[in-house]
Amino acid sequence: MPHVADWKKEKVAELEELTNNNEIIGIVNLADIPAPQLQTMRRTLGDKAILKMSRKNFIKIALANSNKDVEGLADYLEGQPAMVFTEMNPFKLFKILEDSKTEAPAKAGAIAPADIVVPAGDTSFPPGPILGELQQAGIPAKIDKGSIVVQEDATVVKEGEPVPKNVADVLTKLEIYPMEVGMDLLAVCEGDTIYTADVLKIDEEETLQTIATAYQNAINLSVNAGIVNSESAPILIQKAATEAMNLAINANILTSETTDKILSKAYAQMLAVASLLSSDALDDELSEKLNSVPAATEAPADNTEEPEEEEVEEEEDEEESAAAGLGALFG
Repeated sequence: MPHVADWKKEKVAELEELTNNNEIIGIVNLADIPAPQLQTMRRTLGDKAILKMSRKNFIKIALANSNKDVEGLADYLEGQPAMVFTEMNPFKLFKILEDSKTEAPAKAGAIAPADIVVPAGDTSFPPGPILGELQQAGIPAKIDKGSIVVQEDATVVKEGEPVPKNVADVLTKLEIYPMEVGMDLLAVCEGDTIYTADVLKIDEEETLQTIATAYQNAINLSVNAGIVNSESAPILIQKAATEAMNLAINANILTSETTDKILSKAYAQMLAVASLLSSDALDDELSEKLNSVPAATEAPADNTEEPEEEEVEEEEDEEESAAAGLGALFG
């Protein structure tokens, strides 16, 4: 049996102990991260997480020897792997690592993460050899008023395509940094569940909107089904009060709450009847009142049948109830 160096055993033992003593274990890829940016990202994590770089085979052994069901993380060892140990929620860890990423210049041969566009405008460069470099890179540039200007937005590299060397050089001179440098969280294990990056990457605004919509739908269901709970009870009470008020008014039941409204309704009905009479049948006071009301209260045209009072009242009742319900839900 070959002899294993003590330092190797110590490295594996350290990773194994950290795996056993932390709730959340993740695998990150540190490939192509310059040392200064890596140190900045470590500081961002602070005491919230422990980052340990190691060889792939050391990590595999530590995962296999752990007393937790984490061996599946070995399938996600890519690039220059490292382990991250924390008590944070996996989604929060992913967001922190994503937010710590920084812009970086494009290197020749690097794959464009998205379309790389050089915007139109003044480059601030004086006329010189760089004009030819820009044009060779597919950027429509010309000299205008003593400086080089990009005439229109130019897509120099499509998403998923490698960046040519001449394009990479021009982008750096233009201070356009299309690449992103940072820790790529490949997978996280919590309990017996492994979350991959595509699961952890969520749109916060969309998620909050989905939750808000679900909440509103649940409230609507509770109210329409008459299910009483702490959220629906105030709305149901307000809805019942509105319906009771409508019923009392339409039935001419006089109470301290309905008297003014019933009188207003009777007054409006009186004006509607008076508007059907000829002017000779009206006294001066009533004529003045009719002339002061909006045209909408005037009698309908002869060729239009006046809807029955009962139907009008029923429609008004439904509209007021619906308005009250919506007002309570969204007001």
